[in-house]
Amino acid sequence: MLFGMNKLIYLMVLISVGASAQMLPLNMRWVGSWASSQQIPEPRNTLPAADLTNATVRQVVHLSLGGDELRIRLSNQWGTLPLRFTSVHIARAVAPGSSQIEAKTDTVVTFGGRAEVTIPAGAEYVSDPVTFDAAPLSNVAITYYLKQAPARETSHPGSRATTYYEHGDHVSAAEMTGVGTVDHWFELSGVEVAAPRRARCIVALGDSITDGHASGTNKNQRWPDFLAARLQANRKTRDVCVLNEGIGGNRLLHYGLGPAAAARVYSDVLAQPGVKYLIVLEGVNDLGVMGLKKDVTLAENKAMVQQMILAYEQMIFLAHQHGIEAIGGTIMPFKGSLYYHPDAMIEKDREEINAWIRKPGHFDKVIDFSKVMQDPADPERLNPKYDSGGHLHPGPAGYKHMADAIPLGWFAKSPRQVHPK
Repeated sequence: MLFGMNKLIYLMVLISVGASAQMLPLNMRWVGSWASSQQIPEPRNTLPAADLTNATVRQVVHLSLGGDELRIRLSNQWGTLPLRFTSVHIARAVAPGSSQIEAKTDTVVTFGGRAEVTIPAGAEYVSDPVTFDAAPLSNVAITYYLKQAPARETSHPGSRATTYYEHGDHVSAAEMTGVGTVDHWFELSGVEVAAPRRARCIVALGDSITDGHASGTNKNQRWPDFLAARLQANRKTRDVCVLNEGIGGNRLLHYGLGPAAAARVYSDVLAQPGVKYLIVLEGVNDLGVMGLKKDVTLAENKAMVQQMILAYEQMIFLAHQHGIEAIGGTIMPFKGSLYYHPDAMIEKDREEINAWIRKPGHFDKVIDFSKVMQDPADPERLNPKYDSGGHLHPGPAGYKHMADAIPLGWFAKSPRQVHPK
């Protein structure tokens, strides 16, 4: 069911994107600049319906690629009833961590020429193009007004960015006062820019390490953020965008926090406009959860490893079918983790999976995050220089080190044509 719903989102977005793309000159196309993977929030990450009734919601996002024409994506992917947005605006944000906008840049966003839009349950809609000057690596505020709260929220709990909400219609307010705040994104899944046809995107598909756990709030210090900054600083890669599709607690094979990564390929990779590269960094939560179980047999462990490798193979196959280069990231060490406690069997599993990822003929390229981030004195642990303290997630210095380990030359020109094996 999860896989089918994500495939439906993929098809609906393709139809919408195809219709709007005809409005651009032949030498231009739509590419993603920012994205967020959608999920059903856990109860602790859900806002009470009263807070989202008769409410203005303002969310600040950090772009990778800039442009002078934008589109936004609103999502009701996990909603159970249609969701009506009475008005939607976009503006330059004064700064991360602030509800202030540059009032002169406040712009109405329309859908099919109308200022309001009702999105069916399970759907995601792409807006009409908006003339808007956005610089690379800039922050934009997207504000909408809801008369009625969603029947079920669609959100991204691990935003590492503050969202502001207030009763009444204040979509054009230069600053929202007397507001509630929460560090989650709601019903917002993407921002696209019109860019030259050579522009192309990297999708980072992963778990909390990609989502940026321990990177700080409103700091934009996830490893995909650091990678986007490096790409913009290099004149040969300034036309490459980075889309972060990480979900905290995500697993490769099973629904953990959000759909399994294997079920997210259609909505979070193939439906993203302009994607040419996929970086997969998934699997530590599959291993960790297995390690938490008692009396696991050798046969169960072996089956899990086989299933994880098959999931990687399917991701590579789907990427190649759509002309996307598949890049594998090895699973980083997590010995001493405050949450997971890998034993010798789980560590052996990690080594076996990483050996498969590294082997030529599987992924098109490999980022050996495991070697890059391991402690030289104990390769089963994270390097203390990059450890956030929990021995599972890097801190900001670690995320920067991860991004610095990725060769920019890989993205200096469009990838060669890839095909399913």
